[in-house]
Amino acid sequence: MKKIGVLFGKERTFPQAFIERVNSKNVEGITAEHVRIDKVMQGVGTEYAVIFDRISQDVPFYRAYLKNAALCGTAVINNPFWWSADEKFFNNCLATKIDVPVPKTVILPSRDMPADTSEQSFGNLAYPLDWKNIFDYVGFPAYMKPFAGGGWKNVYKLNDAQDFFDKHAETGELVMMLQEEIIFEEYYRCYCIGGKYVRIMPYEPRNPHHLRYAASFTPTAEKLQEMEEIVLRINKYLGYDFNTVELALRDGVPFAIDFCNPAPDADRNSVGEENFAWVVETAANYAIEKALAHEDGKDNLTWGEYIRKSAAKEILY
Repeated sequence: MKKIGVLFGKERTFPQAFIERVNSKNVEGITAEHVRIDKVMQGVGTEYAVIFDRISQDVPFYRAYLKNAALCGTAVINNPFWWSADEKFFNNCLATKIDVPVPKTVILPSRDMPADTSEQSFGNLAYPLDWKNIFDYVGFPAYMKPFAGGGWKNVYKLNDAQDFFDKHAETGELVMMLQEEIIFEEYYRCYCIGGKYVRIMPYEPRNPHHLRYAASFTPTAEKLQEMEEIVLRINKYLGYDFNTVELALRDGVPFAIDFCNPAPDADRNSVGEENFAWVVETAANYAIEKALAHEDGKDNLTWGEYIRKSAAKEILY
């Protein structure tokens, strides 16, 4: 029997619907359930062929559990090693190398020194930074947000340099990104599952949260294809099994705004019935694919092209 487990937190609609959908398909030898953990011993595997991770970004204990499980052969959705290493600034840097338009972005050292550091820890950092060139590059208005993500927490819209310095003073030990504002005509949030299944959803981030999917943008077939190709390219290189990509269209050009969302919103009450039905069905089918392909004791994780190509270079040299 190949078990598919779901590891989740406060959310309820997606995990339960996912489990019910997998089990309703009656695939021989496949069953789905909530993950239950009563002990974690080093180098000892779990009973799950596949674990769908929806919460380890918030619970370090779960991330450690998943790494051990993956080491012992569990296919974890998403790869916990890559997820631990990835962050939004790197995503933007990678996008510039794979021909995906992104807003002009810089990373900033934290306003306050991190715990257990002193001025001596920053001997390599110029002070002050080259603020003129930074501001000329990004421009105003701009957005400032944590480089590693965290939803819409600690996100600021900035109108000028003084506004930046005032707001940056509030960020404490957070490492922030300063990012060009993209004034968009249309905006889309795109599910990508398995690196091959894409759903492009009109999305209006300026609406109240419960109305953000109530957008009436109507892209042409050509624009849909262009956006799908961008979404697939991004996820091919990052290697996420389940992710969302947000695209803002400025003058018809899709800019990737946010594409490091390995535990994206999939709640029925926010994404709407049609999107919810698609993500449950597609996630269930993909998890079954992974379970059927699972090989005991092998590395069953998904690795993106960035890591695969880097590893291949090491082997060559």
